[in-house]
Amino acid sequence: MTTILVVEDTASQAEIITGTLKTAGFATLWVGSSEEAKAKIEQQKPDAIVMDVVLPGASGFELCRELKDNPITKDIPVVLCSTKDSEMDKFWGLKQGASSYITKPINSDELLRAVQLLVA
Repeated sequence: MTTILVVEDTASQAEIITGTLKTAGFATLWVGSSEEAKAKIEQQKPDAIVMDVVLPGASGFELCRELKDNPITKDIPVVLCSTKDSEMDKFWGLKQGASSYITKPINSDELLRAVQLLVA
């Protein structure tokens, strides 16, 4: 089963994202910070990551860049999710190595399309 790591510090947003992914048949793991994400990735490498931009500690941008610079994690696709919806935010997210950038509030169909394209 395909496993998606959700990195989201707001429980209600995490429930929406994980619920959407589980309904589509994905296994999900959820953590609330970039530090927890790094620890979880060391324990169990996910098939993809859905990550908020604004997180406690390192931002989603910083964590994405760090993952893409690491030979062990560079091939894990990252979908950034954020309320930051300017073209510059999207450009910057993709520049950090994200495979996709979607805005909140989460549109379930858009989220699933983004994830399915990356893990198919």
